[in-house]
Amino acid sequence: MNNKPVYLTVEGLAKLKAELNHLITVERPRVAARIHDAKLDGDITENAEYEDAKQEQSFLEGRIGTLEGQLKNAEVIEKTNGDRVGIGSKVVIRGEDGQETFTIVGSAEAAPREGRISNESPVGAALMGHKKGDSVVVQAPAGASTFTVVSIH
Repeated sequence: MNNKPVYLTVEGLAKLKAELNHLITVERPRVAARIHDAKLDGDITENAEYEDAKQEQSFLEGRIGTLEGQLKNAEVIEKTNGDRVGIGSKVVIRGEDGQETFTIVGSAEAAPREGRISNESPVGAALMGHKKGDSVVVQAPAGASTFTVVSIH
């Protein structure tokens, strides 16, 4: 069993709880009804609807288990003081391609396209603990890149 902390913002915690609640109260009964209806169609050995419903149930139960594990190990991120980059920090960096803004979050909340990067990602891990004005070298699969921390909020 994985007891690794899952770092979440208050909003991220609420989002995971809402998803878990929806899966348990809405999706689980819907899938159970699909399985029940498929069984009524007769022989389940060659019933595609039954097999599809069972696969959906398997996926659903896996997601419920994942969410329950994340919530069990959840540690809510406190607001940072802004001196150093930490989980929950909104960081503006400047590199060869210009300025970028990221919010450092735990891996469960990471959404790079939305500007939320994990503290475990190459950029997130490299920024952790740095101050405004620091130069940071990021070792990524494409090679090393250097960034300057412009601001921390």
